[in-house]
Amino acid sequence: MGMRPPTGVPSLSKRSKALLILALVVAVLLLLGPRILDTYTNWLWFGSVDFRAVYVKVLLTRVALFLVVGILVAAVLWLALFLAYRSRPVFVPTSGPGDPIARYRTTVMTRMRAFGLGIPIGIGVLSGLIAQSSWVTVQMFFNGGSFGTTDPQFGLDVGFYAFDLPFFRFVLNWLFVAIILAFFASLVTHYVFGGIRLAGRGGSGGSISKAARIQLAVLAGLFVAFKAVAYWLDRYELLWSGRKEPTFSGAGFTDINAVLPGKLILMAIAIICAIAFFAAIVFRDLRIPALATALLVLSSILVGAIYPLMVEQFSVRPNAAVKEREYIERNIAATREAYGITDDKVTYEDYPGVGTVSPEEVPADLTTIANTRLLDPNVLPRTFTQQTQLKNFYGYPESLDIDRYEVDGRVEDYIVAARELSPTSLTGNQTDWINRHTVYTHGNGLVAAPANRVNAAASTSAEEAANSNSGYPVYMISDLASQAAGNQVIPVEQPRIYFGEVIAEASPDYAIVGGGDGAAPREYDTDTETYTYTGEGGVDIGNWINRFAFAATYAERNILFSSAIGGDSKILYNRDPRDRVTKVAPWLTADGDAYPAAVDGRIVWIVDAYTTLDNYPYAQRSSLEGLLEDSVDQTTGRLLPRKEVSYIRNSVKATVDAYDGSVTLYQVDQQDPVLNAWMGVFPDAVTSEEQISDELRSHFRYPEDLFKVQREMLAKYHVDEPLEFFTNNAFWSVPADPTVDTTANQPPYYLLMGDEETADPRFRLTSAMVGYNRQFLSAYISVEADPENYGQFTILQLPTDTQTFGPEQTQNAMISDTRVASERTLLERSNRIQYGNLLTLPIAEGGILYVQPMYTERNPTAGSTSTFPQLSRVLVSYREPGSGGGVRIGYAPTLAAALDQVFGQGVGDAATAPGGSAVSSAEVEDDTRSETAEGAVPDDGQQPEPGAPSATVPPASRESAVAELDSALDELANAQSSGDFDAYGNALARVQRAVESYQSSGG
Repeated sequence: MGMRPPTGVPSLSKRSKALLILALVVAVLLLLGPRILDTYTNWLWFGSVDFRAVYVKVLLTRVALFLVVGILVAAVLWLALFLAYRSRPVFVPTSGPGDPIARYRTTVMTRMRAFGLGIPIGIGVLSGLIAQSSWVTVQMFFNGGSFGTTDPQFGLDVGFYAFDLPFFRFVLNWLFVAIILAFFASLVTHYVFGGIRLAGRGGSGGSISKAARIQLAVLAGLFVAFKAVAYWLDRYELLWSGRKEPTFSGAGFTDINAVLPGKLILMAIAIICAIAFFAAIVFRDLRIPALATALLVLSSILVGAIYPLMVEQFSVRPNAAVKEREYIERNIAATREAYGITDDKVTYEDYPGVGTVSPEEVPADLTTIANTRLLDPNVLPRTFTQQTQLKNFYGYPESLDIDRYEVDGRVEDYIVAARELSPTSLTGNQTDWINRHTVYTHGNGLVAAPANRVNAAASTSAEEAANSNSGYPVYMISDLASQAAGNQVIPVEQPRIYFGEVIAEASPDYAIVGGGDGAAPREYDTDTETYTYTGEGGVDIGNWINRFAFAATYAERNILFSSAIGGDSKILYNRDPRDRVTKVAPWLTADGDAYPAAVDGRIVWIVDAYTTLDNYPYAQRSSLEGLLEDSVDQTTGRLLPRKEVSYIRNSVKATVDAYDGSVTLYQVDQQDPVLNAWMGVFPDAVTSEEQISDELRSHFRYPEDLFKVQREMLAKYHVDEPLEFFTNNAFWSVPADPTVDTTANQPPYYLLMGDEETADPRFRLTSAMVGYNRQFLSAYISVEADPENYGQFTILQLPTDTQTFGPEQTQNAMISDTRVASERTLLERSNRIQYGNLLTLPIAEGGILYVQPMYTERNPTAGSTSTFPQLSRVLVSYREPGSGGGVRIGYAPTLAAALDQVFGQGVGDAATAPGGSAVSSAEVEDDTRSETAEGAVPDDGQQPEPGAPSATVPPASRESAVAELDSALDELANAQSSGDFDAYGNALARVQRAVESYQSSGG
């Protein structure tokens, strides 16, 4: 039977056509309008920071990918539809009047352009939109180079895996997509137009035309041929196989000896299968390609799955340690290289864990103890806020930062913070649009406090200590007021802060500055002065096109109609330093902690940035989110990057000017092939290392996030022997933070430590490590942050046959001490106690000193409406010399006094000079020092070894000791019956001293 003539399509009236066109225009505007608007505002923003070349390069790459992939997919799909339609049968048999296909055939015939062009174009556009996100893969392929390191299996340079293989896989995937779409499009078209007929109810009548057979066979053959190429590429991807995780990463015995040969076998079968499909062009018998396909499917099950499973179960698992030895060695070597922890950067030293000399005899120890950090940057943000905030609309981040400065010829570490504008703190009429976005626009000054001292020592009385004006930071503020008075300790010429972490917390995040047209200054500066922004940063918003663009972007009509905006006005947005860095350099991953520094008279934010890979052969692959999180991140709620990495380098140090927002990227690793590739993509984006000033370099820190990743790797990959690695026996763990109630990791700590040779202070990032799933100290990791030896690790390994307390055990020992427990009972009546960072310090040529500040804060319910922490006590713990030595606990208002309790009278003064104690020793009364020294006792009650420094009271006669003990017990009973907690605490301390005196007298 012939084909039914097509029926006509109902015509539309002029009004209907107009409405339809209008609806289409509105739909297009709604779909494309935001993208066009975003493109335009990004064009303006990148121009304002002088990184427009980056934006243009990325945009052009995305557009090129969109066009290439979109045209490819659309062309292949259109060609398949065209050939299928053109080769349709002249006469189409039907199944009778009720033939369901006839209706669809008629619909297609009446809308040939819609189906013939609309479907390919639509799918091509969708494919292009998906493909354009892979611009990184394409640029890395065209600009990547070699690593100079080859993989141990195929002998190929690592650059092949990093830059070439992802691109080959990208191309192959889109060829798969195009062929699959073309196959199904051809299949449907041939079916609709009669080239393919299904069998009827009687089992007869099914047929396929020659044209349909040839076209489908060619497409199926191409698909299987591409599958053969995929099997070839799969061989290389075995080198980051996850089959053996969590034991190790990379190809194991089964992968190399079963899966790899299987891939080659499957590739050969796929080639035969493809030839079989192409043979169907000549031979009408479709059983040949069908049998070939069945062979490929069966082989993929047997060779690709069952055989490797059998090898794993019956050959590898019974002898895993021996079978996997070679591959564990590969994993160890590759992981150390990928994470920058090779032998040339890491020095291992044996460390006994027990001191052999007094710290006052070691010059480096005197420097270390004198610079012991007593101020915890994670405890003191509210103290900084209450004491230096000035106005309600200023604020600090939830975690302060640590940096070092040279003041009066001495380098010290400081707790630093930028006093930023906090838009979320605006209240009342301050939140009016004019005030929020044009008046309250910037912060004021850099606030720093020496990390190793406070304004005055707390009283020895617990109640007086919690209520005194002591234990607070000594502030050095560089702001507008100090600038006017000319008394800045840390010089800052421009203290105004328009870009920062706290400023960017508000949504929407923008400020409009500068009025022009003779307008008076309107920005709040001080109570008596206003200001107008004069910096180069910001996007011009003086013309109506830009005003309209940003009014639409922020959905804010005031931007259009406000008289506060003049011809010279600018809009400042994207004000978070980390966001600015990752926006101008989208190939970088920013460290989670940007910190402010005064450099050459300017306040700048320093941001560490990383280049990463997720496919380094044989290297351990891990999630940054899991590796980076610690107790600070849980407390502050910092967002962690959800990225899988197997290679990371801190190749870029970025700065963001706090006043004008200018971004500068500095290259600090010339050996990083990934950064070199990106510098090939964007030649002018990164500034050479020679341009870094000495003052800026002096403020560079070793980045925390990188250190967290590396310490997790070092916990396993310090092991050299594969068998020992396989058993996990020698692994370490990051200790839990004992100062919080969760099991979160203890964060690393920046410390100024004495150089072993010169005794000069060296800025280091440190972390204690405990045994695998244990709490005893196993190692101590530190890395240099000063320019001279930047990035050099020193790992002190403690012996495995002795046990040195780790942070958690030390914390328990200190707070369980009688003096600490009794005084805590008194303090908790009206105060909140918070323990600061527990610092681990290697001293005394083998010993471990733990130092922890204790802060008190009045409870709001006790009558205080604005409370904040103050340093009240310092806790010290030190293991006595000798194999059976106990643990000595020091507990006093100052570090010097606490050290006296542990090492003996006078050691504290010597070790903390010239400024290491909470206050100068001369400012602490003699009776205070003697009283605090009397309270010391080893944690386990053991007496020190002969010759060891003693913190106990001098021996007394047995009779006087007994009399003093009786008197103390009577005083304790009276205090208990009276209900006076202060008297009870003092009496309890007297009893403790009397017991010690009695024991020392031989009782």
